[in-house]
Amino acid sequence: MAELKEADATQLHQEDVNIKRGEAGDQDAEQAVKTEAAADNDAKPSTTTTERHISIQTKVEGLEMLVDLNGAGRKSCPLCPEEKFKACYSYKLRRHLQNLHWKVYVEFEGQRMCICHLPCRNLKPSLSGDQVSGRHVAHYHCVVCSVTIARKTDMISHLKRHVNKGETEASYSVTSDVPFEEPAPSGQAYEIMKELGTNVQLLPNHTTPQKSDTYFNRKMKTNRQLVFCSLAVLAEERSPLECLDAFGATGIMGLQWAKHLRNAVKVTITDISDTCIKMIKENCELNRIRVEGSPRGSRAPEGSSSSSDGDGDGDGVATVEVAKMDANVIMHLRPFDYIHLDPFGTAVNYLDAAFRNVRNLGIISVTSTDTGSLYAKSPNVTLRHYGCHIVRTEYYKELAARMVVATVARAAARCNKGIEVLLAVALEHFVLVVVRVLRGPTQADESAKKLRKLVHCQWCEERVFLKLGNMVDDTLPCNCHGSLPGKTAVQLGPLWSGPLFNTGFLRRMLSAAVQHSMDDIQPLVKTLICESECTTLKSLVHGSSALTNQVECGVVIKTLQSGEESGPADQSGKRKTGEESGNVVKKLKSDAPLEHPPFYYSIHRHSIRGMNMPKLNKFLQYLTEAGFRVSRTHFDPTGVRTDGTLVQFKSVLTKYSVPTCTTATQTSVSAEKTM
Repeated sequence: MAELKEADATQLHQEDVNIKRGEAGDQDAEQAVKTEAAADNDAKPSTTTTERHISIQTKVEGLEMLVDLNGAGRKSCPLCPEEKFKACYSYKLRRHLQNLHWKVYVEFEGQRMCICHLPCRNLKPSLSGDQVSGRHVAHYHCVVCSVTIARKTDMISHLKRHVNKGETEASYSVTSDVPFEEPAPSGQAYEIMKELGTNVQLLPNHTTPQKSDTYFNRKMKTNRQLVFCSLAVLAEERSPLECLDAFGATGIMGLQWAKHLRNAVKVTITDISDTCIKMIKENCELNRIRVEGSPRGSRAPEGSSSSSDGDGDGDGVATVEVAKMDANVIMHLRPFDYIHLDPFGTAVNYLDAAFRNVRNLGIISVTSTDTGSLYAKSPNVTLRHYGCHIVRTEYYKELAARMVVATVARAAARCNKGIEVLLAVALEHFVLVVVRVLRGPTQADESAKKLRKLVHCQWCEERVFLKLGNMVDDTLPCNCHGSLPGKTAVQLGPLWSGPLFNTGFLRRMLSAAVQHSMDDIQPLVKTLICESECTTLKSLVHGSSALTNQVECGVVIKTLQSGEESGPADQSGKRKTGEESGNVVKKLKSDAPLEHPPFYYSIHRHSIRGMNMPKLNKFLQYLTEAGFRVSRTHFDPTGVRTDGTLVQFKSVLTKYSVPTCTTATQTSVSAEKTM
């Protein structure tokens, strides 16, 4: 019996050993399977990084392709559950996709993150903890990290954080094998855009670039066309012009100058970024514009440009110089006739270098995009950059334009130069100022005298410039300081108190816009002409009758009509001497047009409660009949520029306003009750 028990124990022990070995073998097999699976995962990208959500599309056709809209029968929306949008016919489903999902979106790098109503997010539990009773929330799918966010503003902030981290490339990008820094020579990774007959290729992230990428803003088309017209007007006065595009980016502005003005200009495009310089040179090849090499930062002799005439047409091949150089450095090294400054944000850091070396009677155009500080949203930044104290007013856009002009005038005065403002435009996303440079301390003193403080009433928004040596008391024509407790007036500025437009220059800009088929800015330039003359006349002649001699800064500017009568000295483009300029100013001082009144009043801001205002054009006619100079303004579509005071403005508005229907009805009802 003992031997049998010992044999059974030995057999049981052997079975336990075999079981353990089998379990160990199974574990090794499972570990091997896991290792192989991990290797497969490393070899193949996950579906979350290769497939994008169906709500992210580039064109509306992409949404329509999610459903077979050509087939018969009812179809469900691919981005809405059945309980939210029931199945319908194709025409109704197409209208639903276009009007809801395609129009409610967040855009990033050309991709539209359309609104999605699918149950992609976890349901929020109710107070009782029941998750079934919750409801699905409409949301957006992030194009970068595929996270779902309900609110549009939160998604925009989320994308900005991606941009700050440098994560601008989508995780599912099809062109991820082609790096952005070294694009393919074929240009397939680029987007080709055409503006004013000039083709430029853009990187996919041109709207929200990294620090090393180029930037292109489609909304600045109006700015580029205004700058082009101002350069075309200067090219009519003298040629060839040395013009500088100090911040090239894609180089579209300089390429437009060279392509349309040809031999009348010698264009130099600079940028500090290597990627931008490479992009500019590729865009030159795309537009068949020859790039002129300049290793020492100085342009080649004039004879070298004439040698390229045989390479193209009879009018010569357009040539530009592309230089990788800081804007301040190149403006200190070389003189220019025309300088355009369009940095990211404020341009105050480049004004001293621009005025240091610009030629006499040259033009400097400054584009400022720091609308936060210009439009009084960040007063501390305004004081730091522009040295001005401002508050939010009804005329804040003109206030911003006069503030930029004042900063430009101070920078010119530091270089013993004065300015004449040719154009000042303030739109939603930029402020453009174009000035002509006048050399000499006398001109600088005259410009400095036009920098004055502005007294602004914070109650009725009446405003008036302080005269030299004037006190603040009893300056405003309103009676708010006497009828209201406390102080109602505040000093703003210093600001530019002179005119913001030159009528003759604007008329020639309009002719240039017509000549180069710029239909988009012609209504704006016509508004500027009426605003500069403070008139409501809309009949602007483009023919020879409008192209008469224009006197700007004491210099007779040659135009098309006076070109045949002018002598050889005028045709050579030489400037007149100081004595001749002064004599012309004294001789034609009485013939000079009246300056337009500063600032404007908004008809909606000063409307009378319970009264219906007259139509704006009718109201302008009433002001004209009352003996005031009036015009509309581009700064505000409801603004009226007039030389009358606010009290006179309100009196005319009150006179021609009628009671509303509700007020008349209430009056009749109360009268019946009384009876």
